[in-house]
Amino acid sequence: MKKKLLHIIATPREEESRTLKVSEAFLEEFRKKHPDWVIDELNLAKTTLPSLSQRRVDGKYMLLSGKNLFGEMKELWNEIVTEIERFKTADLYLVTTPMWNFSIPYTLKHYIDIIVQPKYLFQYKEDGTTEGLVKGKKMVVAASRGGQYQPGSSYDFQETYLRTIFGFIGIEDISFLIAEPMDMGQELREKKLEQVSEAAKQLARGLNA
Repeated sequence: MKKKLLHIIATPREEESRTLKVSEAFLEEFRKKHPDWVIDELNLAKTTLPSLSQRRVDGKYMLLSGKNLFGEMKELWNEIVTEIERFKTADLYLVTTPMWNFSIPYTLKHYIDIIVQPKYLFQYKEDGTTEGLVKGKKMVVAASRGGQYQPGSSYDFQETYLRTIFGFIGIEDISFLIAEPMDMGQELREKKLEQVSEAAKQLARGLNA
């Protein structure tokens, strides 16, 4: 079976996206090094994700209590499981996300809320702690920001959140490619995009996937 890279796109701007320019630079080199890999593109701006409706949440808690689902409730929950399985079967992850209001776009948060489910991507242990179930995999995050943020900035909930939530499910090897600042003039934007795109290519060349 061929290995798969899951490319999760959280920008709606398509060819106008500065963030996509970074991830496309990474993918250009990655394809050269790994021509046999499957690139599975999940564009969240073009995908209708299942909502976390009352019926689906009720189904989740029924499963947690050890009960089985039947009929409509099972069908609704299976839509969630489909997205979880698509995520779990990937061997490498590429997340393309701009910073929105110091964090991530709502489409990416929606996706994370759907897939991060107990017994699927993490589990509770007897001592009350949790264990991530997606282990031994790597993630690359191509990000962009309008302004300039110093490492550890109290305004940066983007990198902090993504490292936390994906680390929670077991993905600890996460590389960030951050293009900033993007909204402080064309000359500076183009210079930074060129620098980060080159870093993306170098990362793809050296990545042991």
